[in-house]
Amino acid sequence: MADRKGKQLTDYPRPSVAVDTAVLTVAHGQLCVGLLTDGRSPKRRLPGTFLHEGETLADAVRRSLREKAGIEGVEPVQLHVFDAPGRDTRGWVITVANLATVRADAVGSLPLIPVGDAAGLDFDHDDIVKLAAMRLRADYSEHPDPAGLLTQPFKIGQLRELHAAVAGELSQPDTFRRRMLPRLSAVGIERRGSVGKPAALFRRITID
Repeated sequence: MADRKGKQLTDYPRPSVAVDTAVLTVAHGQLCVGLLTDGRSPKRRLPGTFLHEGETLADAVRRSLREKAGIEGVEPVQLHVFDAPGRDTRGWVITVANLATVRADAVGSLPLIPVGDAAGLDFDHDDIVKLAAMRLRADYSEHPDPAGLLTQPFKIGQLRELHAAVAGELSQPDTFRRRMLPRLSAVGIERRGSVGKPAALFRRITID
């Protein structure tokens, strides 16, 4: 069917559509991102791929992470569409940027670096990393470990250290407790020897 200008859909130029994913995790007390290198460019880049016919964007993300990084079972979060002309020297390519947050022991073969060191990447991947880190930090600013990086149950001190790694700064203990405790459920006391005060254990409250 033609449009009002008498043109068919195939008469219009079509960009290639890609997905690129910032895989974020906490390792060695820092927020880190997984980056790849290949023989085509000396620069590092995020794992990504072109969209295949009949494939959803989320499926393309899962495929790229599985094939290029050995990461399985990820639910990607769409962040933004990067469509600046000339962003890819190979041609007209728009990419849908995604965030995938995983535990450090689940990043497969993907090399990790601190997000603060992720500069000079291929294409516009610097901007994607910054946007992904901003999104994750916003999620963690009000909610206890929303990505489930900690094994439950956990101590409030462990949660505070995790949030400090994500935010890049350590919050005051009392302020952190007041913000997080309404969203946590106490599940008991850590069992250990008689030295020192036993620590309370918590789980995240699931909010539908």
